[in-house]
Amino acid sequence: MKEYVMRRKIMWGDLDSLGIVFYPRYYEWIDACGHLFFEMLGLRLGDLWKERGIQFGLVETSCRYRRPGRYHDEIDIVTSIDEIKSKTVGLRHVIQRAGSGDIMVEGYENRVCLNCSKPESFFAIRIPDDISRVLHRAMEGGETESVPV
Repeated sequence: MKEYVMRRKIMWGDLDSLGIVFYPRYYEWIDACGHLFFEMLGLRLGDLWKERGIQFGLVETSCRYRRPGRYHDEIDIVTSIDEIKSKTVGLRHVIQRAGSGDIMVEGYENRVCLNCSKPESFFAIRIPDDISRVLHRAMEGGETESVPV
């Protein structure tokens, strides 16, 4: 299974009044890592939208909080594909302390493939075959191919 790993340090601006990570920050990091995961696979979401009128929009997100993140903790955000269906792809995000691997947060995104050629009336579509092949290969850990935009 292919994974995208982002390492970062928790900074002062990430914290709430109790000195732990303010929960919307986790969603911000998860969203960014989802986009970077697609990019790692050669699926640049901005290019897919511009060139093919396709976007992967969020239809569900969740987080399970296990341990608090604190100022200057160094963390890894590990993103991988959890499941692929005809129109959706589920991404799993594990936020863990760098070094120890202690899981702090388990996050999930469910993204639906959308025809956005007319943004005022977008609708769900089957994931195109070329994109589906890239996603399945990533889930299986194989080499991915370039997708024309």
